[in-house]
Amino acid sequence: MEIKYFGGNCIKIVTRKSSIIIDDQVNTFGKSLSTDKDIVIHTYPTEVESKAIFLIDGPGEYEVSDISVSGVAAQAHTDESKTHNNTMYRIIIEGIRIAVVGHVYPDITEDQLEAIGTIDILIIPVGGNGYTLDGIGAHKVIQGIEPKIVIPTHYDDGKTKYEVPQTDLETALKTLAMEPSETVETLKLKNAEFLSESTKLIVIQPK
Repeated sequence: MEIKYFGGNCIKIVTRKSSIIIDDQVNTFGKSLSTDKDIVIHTYPTEVESKAIFLIDGPGEYEVSDISVSGVAAQAHTDESKTHNNTMYRIIIEGIRIAVVGHVYPDITEDQLEAIGTIDILIIPVGGNGYTLDGIGAHKVIQGIEPKIVIPTHYDDGKTKYEVPQTDLETALKTLAMEPSETVETLKLKNAEFLSESTKLIVIQPK
């Protein structure tokens, strides 16, 4: 399995059988990375037409190719109280359990945590400024989910142009109180046996 980061919340996961794009870049850059060979997953409502072979854009249970996906409705960071315009996902692929929370409000409920379950890799935004989780909110979510690997997204990387300016990664990680264990261009994992027992933060350089 390979995991690549493209700015915003856009992550691409590639396996021998599947290509999955999470939060395609169209809302950030005005263009799409996806093709008719990709599975596309959105954590937020979108009216953008997709060429994806399979599109997942809301709560529910999904099985496609070699992956299993569970979508859990949640309050978005900019939602009014008890509104649920965000979807968190649990993705199981090649025995590795991945959580993608999107722009979630940090007060995740016990029922939502139970639905997400045990997680190996957590993909989480850290840019803050009222639009998404900042370091403090991300820390709260990380403590609730207790993943083995944390991958930060949606921060000021000097390349991505955000509608709401985002905090740079160094500042976000100071409030998150975590230091990167490594920085990579592409995260490569063979199977879950290679995951450490303690939580570590891995930075994937944006493409």
